[in-house]
Amino acid sequence: MVIGAISGLAVSWIILILLLVVWGGWQLITVIRRNQVSTLLDEQAFQAGIRKAQVVDLREKKDFDAGHILGARNIPYSTFKAYHTELRSDLPVYLYDQGKALSTRAALLLAKEDYDQIFILKSGYARWQGKTKKTKY
Repeated sequence: MVIGAISGLAVSWIILILLLVVWGGWQLITVIRRNQVSTLLDEQAFQAGIRKAQVVDLREKKDFDAGHILGARNIPYSTFKAYHTELRSDLPVYLYDQGKALSTRAALLLAKEDYDQIFILKSGYARWQGKTKKTKY
């Protein structure tokens, strides 16, 4: 019985390790793909290009209303597939969300649609120190 318990524990560990390796590999592939189709910008570079770009906040409306980067428009990621066609492909697109996860997904979608000037805020809105705006209602 003890031998069966040990081998069962070993199988559990092997499965756990395999899952972690697969997950880590997937994350690495996603980062590589993101870096191929978009450019990460720090806050200073993001602010420098804001006036010449389409700035898109991918967070949900309630988060956008609570505070967003001045000049940004809200296209929540949950509706991004349907409304990304509102963006012009000849102008740079600056994406941000709370971190980088949604921006990465949106950048990959835009790249498939032949957008070639895609930029992502490296630190996300969570660490934004620049000008913001809150909706009053």
